[in-house]
Amino acid sequence: MIDTVLIWIEKNSRRWLHDLQQWLSIPSVSTDPAHADDLQAAAEWAQFYLRSAGMEASLIPTARHPCVLATTPEGMYPDSAPHIVIYGHYDVQPPDPLDAWKSPPFSPTINRGQIIARGASDDKGQTFCHLAALLAWREISQQFPLRVTVLLEGEEEIGSPNLPAVIRELKPQLADASALVISDSAQFAPGIPAITSGLRGLIYYQITLTGPNRDLHSGVYGGAVANPATALCEMIGRLHDSSGRVTIPGFYDRVVSVDAELRRQWSKLPFSDQLFAQDIGVNKLYGEVGYSTLERRWCRPTLEVNGLTSGFQGPGAKTIIPATASAKISMRLVPDQKPDEIVVAFEAYLKSMLPDGITMKCELFGASPAVVTATDSPAIAAAINAARIGLGAEPVIIREGGSIPVVNWFRQELGLESVLLGFGLPDDNLHSPNEKLDLDCFYGGIRSSALLLDEMSRAFAPIK
Repeated sequence: MIDTVLIWIEKNSRRWLHDLQQWLSIPSVSTDPAHADDLQAAAEWAQFYLRSAGMEASLIPTARHPCVLATTPEGMYPDSAPHIVIYGHYDVQPPDPLDAWKSPPFSPTINRGQIIARGASDDKGQTFCHLAALLAWREISQQFPLRVTVLLEGEEEIGSPNLPAVIRELKPQLADASALVISDSAQFAPGIPAITSGLRGLIYYQITLTGPNRDLHSGVYGGAVANPATALCEMIGRLHDSSGRVTIPGFYDRVVSVDAELRRQWSKLPFSDQLFAQDIGVNKLYGEVGYSTLERRWCRPTLEVNGLTSGFQGPGAKTIIPATASAKISMRLVPDQKPDEIVVAFEAYLKSMLPDGITMKCELFGASPAVVTATDSPAIAAAINAARIGLGAEPVIIREGGSIPVVNWFRQELGLESVLLGFGLPDDNLHSPNEKLDLDCFYGGIRSSALLLDEMSRAFAPIK
């Protein structure tokens, strides 16, 4: 049966692309309240699409944007079949800066074998691979090889504030699931599929410093008043030392060293510092001394400034001492760092550096721990087999520098381990202008998802 499904997927390639373009054209930017109706429209699009695949689909309201829940109806899968959950998100990052896009971000464009649009890879394109695979199975066999629950959210890009409550609500009907499948990562490189076995955690802050009660004339008041912009720059400059290490006291106390054998395997992957630097347009790489670029990205903790705002930003000159200055700062955590401990240490360290005449406000937007998954499970074996055939090469086991908090939430609430099977590529411009998904990866993702359903149906012992 799977061979016929794969043939059907191939014959319908234009159809899958057309359908994805429809979904990508909806500007479902979750960070912007002005797009609330677009988030609703994107959720409804997925709901209707899953219904067309023969699934029972509904929307779960939340305080902000709805989740989409779809299940295979009874009688449309074998009685003894295992149960898996497929997770994805339909919200996307803001497209700014718009003038850096080669084509409008919400007018999906095909160019040189790529589909270019916001959400093409993160995460509508990858999620759609599963939706198309489900539809292909339904049209060919009139049923599914196993029981499937699809859960899509619209708040991943803002930290998934309402998803934990939804997972708890769904706990009774997901309690017998054998695996969680997520495609929100990437292959290691073109032609090298990957199973991701670890994700870094995330802490995200906005720090706001306030000095005078209004912007002041820098000639009249300069030298007599502490400048919040200067203070913020000095504080940020002290967050790293000369060897690239984060200077927050206790930051590395719980960091677990990566196994030497794993580091050896990573050193053999076909990765070039020179090509990596060339691709991102820098003349030299930077990072913590004593670690390779892959190790810095996958298994070492970091702190980065994501945004800086203060004072006059318009054309020409305006001589002021700004009243406020703010920075958005993220930290990526590794096992076994505890987010709550890092939060306390970070805020205390900032307060110790705060100069007189300045007040500070710390806003925590989210905190989640790192996750490492087992690589010897039946679900991982199924994913390796599916990716080998669907993407045409033997997958490698890697880690990912990004964060997917839902992995840890499903583990905590349901004891459910995740299969992180990505279809995109590292150069897909996630969160940047001209986000893209290679069409070879797109079609390979649909094939891999269809194969994964088949492999998963045989990977687990029948439910008694």
